Amino acid sequence: MRGHIRKKGERSWQITLDTGTGPDGRRRRYFETIHSTRKSDAQKRLNELLVSLEKGVYSPPGRLTLAEHLNNWLAGYVRVNCSIRTLDAVQSIAEHHLIPALGNTQLKHLHPQAIQAYYGKACEHLSARTVHYHHRILNQSLKYAVRQGYLGRNPCELVDPPSPRKKPMRTLTPSELEVLLENASSNQFYPVIYTAVSTGLRQAELLGLMWRSIDLDYLSISVNQVLYKRRGVCQFNEPKTSHSRRRVSMTPKLALFLREYKLERERLYQQLGKELTLDSLVFANVEGKPLDPGVLTHNFARIAKRAGLENVRFHDLRHTFASLMLLRGAKPKVISEALGHSSVAFTMDVYSHIIEGMQEDAMALLDEVLPAGVNKNSVAKLSPTF
Repeated sequence: MRGHIRKKGERSWQITLDTGTGPDGRRRRYFETIHSTRKSDAQKRLNELLVSLEKGVYSPPGRLTLAEHLNNWLAGYVRVNCSIRTLDAVQSIAEHHLIPALGNTQLKHLHPQAIQAYYGKACEHLSARTVHYHHRILNQSLKYAVRQGYLGRNPCELVDPPSPRKKPMRTLTPSELEVLLENASSNQFYPVIYTAVSTGLRQAELLGLMWRSIDLDYLSISVNQVLYKRRGVCQFNEPKTSHSRRRVSMTPKLALFLREYKLERERLYQQLGKELTLDSLVFANVEGKPLDPGVLTHNFARIAKRAGLENVRFHDLRHTFASLMLLRGAKPKVISEALGHSSVAFTMDVYSHIIEGMQEDAMALLDEVLPAGVNKNSVAKLSPTF
């Protein structure tokens, strides 16, 4: 038996876990006290320890280093609960920044001063936004350590991370958008660019679209999968959140464009001896294979530069869609659902600068509705009362 529980007091239980034999051949055991009146709480904790032992990610809490904890957290929590793209990003930061700087420190000796010093040194060569992201990752991992009983308190709670400066959002005006689309009209990536600014879909969502996802009769697009490039290989995944999996309406102009575009693709496939099916990608290369996200990003930058719109990114088409919708009076909730945001509050925060600029227009509309004020009781007409 690898673990058992015994009652230690009226309100506590002791867990004993057999962790195997050490280098000296002697049996090793780990003891942990659970403060609770219920044995089920102790059993739950024992089960967690047994699972980590089976997976090979267990390390005695007393000697657990930050590097060991981060690797355990990545393997046991992030890999299960986050998208592959998030896992790659978090793993990269852990391996290239957090572990080299703080990894040898035992969890019980990881003090706020050491973390604060790391942030200060990292800010010498990284942006405040990037270091703040490091803080978020470290903070989440240490919260997990507290839940697992490895730490009594999260030291990140006593640290002041750098405050990232909010980047100015780049959105295109209607005239700039016209110039951009004109310069892109003869480019092979024009269809995906036009669809992007017409729907607000993310690049990964656009590149993952199949023809079965598009309903040209009911003017809607269903987002069911995304395409990311991971370690040089294009991979299809499910959308990151339930909000990202959604149905988006399209304009009649976009529906007409996609109908004509689909006919062109069918003719091209026939010439190549292929058949365009419902499972075919909407935006693909001549062979029907996925478009490379990096190639699309690079080519869009070239198109934008040629149009005199330097530093405009492909993702700015999504911002342009949202800003044009807001300026045309669309409700924030409708825009939030179209963008796949988690809440209307998040949408309002991201596009707050646009909403602030709409106050004058809103007041002008209110002025048209409200009647003019009539002052019948002016100060001059009031007589003193004694």
